[in-house]
Amino acid sequence: MKSSFRAMGTNVAILADERTDPSVFLAATATVEAIFVREESRFTRFREDSELSRVNRSAGHWIRVSDPFAEVVRQSLAGAAATHGLFDPTVLGALEAAGYDRDFAEIEYLEEPGPPGPVACGRWSEVRSSGSRVRLPEGVGLDFGGFVKGWTADLAAEAAVARGLGWALVNAGGDVRVAGDAPQLEVGIEEPTAADEICSTVRISGGALATSSVTQRRWGPGMHHLIDPRIGLPARGPVVQATAWAPTCAAAEISSKRALLEGLSVLDDVPCVLILASGEVVTNVVSEEAA
Repeated sequence: MKSSFRAMGTNVAILADERTDPSVFLAATATVEAIFVREESRFTRFREDSELSRVNRSAGHWIRVSDPFAEVVRQSLAGAAATHGLFDPTVLGALEAAGYDRDFAEIEYLEEPGPPGPVACGRWSEVRSSGSRVRLPEGVGLDFGGFVKGWTADLAAEAAVARGLGWALVNAGGDVRVAGDAPQLEVGIEEPTAADEICSTVRISGGALATSSVTQRRWGPGMHHLIDPRIGLPARGPVVQATAWAPTCAAAEISSKRALLEGLSVLDDVPCVLILASGEVVTNVVSEEAA
């Protein structure tokens, strides 16, 4: 069984066993959609009344936040520390300076955009989190981007199983989380420059996959949404797309960002599929199976 809807700027699909009672599947699907709507409302930076916007406006002061927001902050800071800053939730200034300062649907493609100036990143280590309170350093804003999409896919897949599905696969624009007692499921990895073409497949029966790419959400030559915190500009490197496996989609999001920015050396310890600018597909996943 399959159902889909639109949320967080992408298509979200939920898959389950074909033998599932339709009423159970319908209820689970409604739960999944409600979770995405709720978390998009909480974490979007394009609404003044979102919790994220409120927190960003409070930079320089302690502010009380919801438990989910505090948890995302904690996981993001842990991910930044684990990747030595390659994953960085404090890249908002650089992202806006590069041109991603409004909803992507409102950005016009520029054939010859002016080069943005680099904006210093790496201030994640100055963010403070204590229980239900958060403090950002002055001049710093948070952007959780794809991480929140993956984190929400985790919540949704687990909730779908709790609603009675034997297993569930939630795919949020390439962020895939499998929960429950699933069989081996084949997940296609899209060609970076042709969304309808599959360049590789991975089989999983649990855990998650996340993909980071510099070929999506572009608004000009070399202009895209994936900021390299080391240079404060859109990433430029030999890897144009990275798909990583991890036990959770939130963790896979962190690993995929690291993989895209670090390059081939990440193959030593992260199960992933890398696509190079040359078109070559490089993977350490035996027989194209991540788990």
